[in-house]
Amino acid sequence: MTQAKVCFIGAGNMTRSIVSGLINNGYPTELVHATNPSQAKLDALHADFGIVVSNDNVKAAEQADVIVLSVKPQLMQQVCEQMQSLNLSNKLVITIAAGIPAARYSEYFNQSINLIRTMPNTPTQLGFGMTGLYADNNISEVHKAICQQLMQSGGKVVWVEKEEELNQVIALAGSSPAYFFLFIESMIETGKKMGMDEAKARALAEQAALGAAQMVIQNQDLSLAELRNNVTSKGGTTAQAIETFEQGDLRGLVDKAMNNCVARAEEMAKTF
Repeated sequence: MTQAKVCFIGAGNMTRSIVSGLINNGYPTELVHATNPSQAKLDALHADFGIVVSNDNVKAAEQADVIVLSVKPQLMQQVCEQMQSLNLSNKLVITIAAGIPAARYSEYFNQSINLIRTMPNTPTQLGFGMTGLYADNNISEVHKAICQQLMQSGGKVVWVEKEEELNQVIALAGSSPAYFFLFIESMIETGKKMGMDEAKARALAEQAALGAAQMVIQNQDLSLAELRNNVTSKGGTTAQAIETFEQGDLRGLVDKAMNNCVARAEEMAKTF
């Protein structure tokens, strides 16, 4: 990867995920800088990964080649306005915030910038992330390559042609780990109600989830329906469980949840 100086503005969970991927892939710690108002989060990042940390957004951004905006959407304008005095013409700005359209950032910084919007997810910290990427036509191939290499350090990436497709990425990948966590959590709770201790219930559910994901990944020639049918013997236990899910309109609930996720992203684009 190009040895660029990378500055993360914000030290939350997503910064930790991306930094973990970078450092675990051998990126020099002295080239990675993170800033945050909370010293505790900075201390944890420095202790765990050895990166440079500080509370000064402006100074860190000034020294960086790549600025990664990793703050909540409601704080984005304030954070960007702090850096209006900087000349960002030769820097790459990457944002991981949901909802805020690319054009809005030029207003926040009060200057034209080289911006790429991304939508990663938390499995990035384990190298199993999925990140959606969007860049305007004016973004150079060099900057696109830097961004792609940065995000690939934590997993896979996919470029979208239209900015609004990032909202679909949020529903399918950015937010979806939480869907699976909720499902596994529900399975464990039921296992406990059935009389199994929590440790055993969790071990069974989490390994089944991992195995199911690997079955999908390693059997690209099979549809999801075929994989499901291979487990579902007619009149058997799995069939009874699947029938219960179908009667409860699991598909409809997933559809509604994902569409609500997209709707919230679109709402945020109008708010911030």
